[in-house]
Amino acid sequence: MTSHLKTLLLLGLLTAIILFLGQAMGGRGGLIIALVLALAMNFVSYWWSDKIVLRMYNAQELAPADGPWLHAVVEELSRNAGIPKPRICVIPQDSPNAFATGRNPENAVVAVTHGIMQILTPEELRGVLAHELAHIKNRDILIQSVAAVLGAAIMTIANMLQWGAIFGLGRSNSDEEGGGASGLSAIALAIITPIAAMLIQMAISRSREYLADETGAAISGRPLDLASALGRLDAASRAVPLYGNPVAENLFIVNPFSGAGVAHLFSTHPPIPERIARLRALAARRGA
Repeated sequence: MTSHLKTLLLLGLLTAIILFLGQAMGGRGGLIIALVLALAMNFVSYWWSDKIVLRMYNAQELAPADGPWLHAVVEELSRNAGIPKPRICVIPQDSPNAFATGRNPENAVVAVTHGIMQILTPEELRGVLAHELAHIKNRDILIQSVAAVLGAAIMTIANMLQWGAIFGLGRSNSDEEGGGASGLSAIALAIITPIAAMLIQMAISRSREYLADETGAAISGRPLDLASALGRLDAASRAVPLYGNPVAENLFIVNPFSGAGVAHLFSTHPPIPERIARLRALAARRGA
């Protein structure tokens, strides 16, 4: 219960950032517009976030006849997890990765890239699929999908604020409308607020990844398969980057837009070596 309350609070903070940016853009008028936008985005995110995210990456549903082994493994693991078998989609990219999305276990989707099916062994891929089904079982998928959509909205509004400040827009009525930000302050807000949104996404995602690793290991019964897959995916995803909107990076099993230096500090994923170490310790405790 504490975890769910924490997540709701963090999603509330993402919504508050949208309201703050609206006020900065147009004073009271901008705040009202942002409030309407935030309510609409939360509604849309709840019902259609999975479709929005899948469209971001051009994911196509895979029929059982086109991927019998993949469907059979997902069906087996879904029984182990005690959840309905989700739909399966394939992302036509060579970068190896996977994610789950949907508003609940009854409307869930597991998406894998073409690349992940090329570089992992069947055992490793099974471990990855168990991890994604763990997100569904733990009901992380709605939270992470909504966070991705709200993050996209924040990035869009921040860009509008930045360009409006550069070209001197949205300031003429500031006195009547409660005072909107302008000039350097608006540009600073346009830079700071997306970083704040990333930090909130990071807080939502990191703890859920550790839990999904542990739950996924229980579903598959083989923690070391997932540990091996994570190491391989981390190296391969750095060599072959994913093309798409980075606001949804929190959904993937490994960060598809990972970087070194400062960028790594804002990663929505916990360090891969730490995840692997935890899985190996789990396997040792179980005598695997």
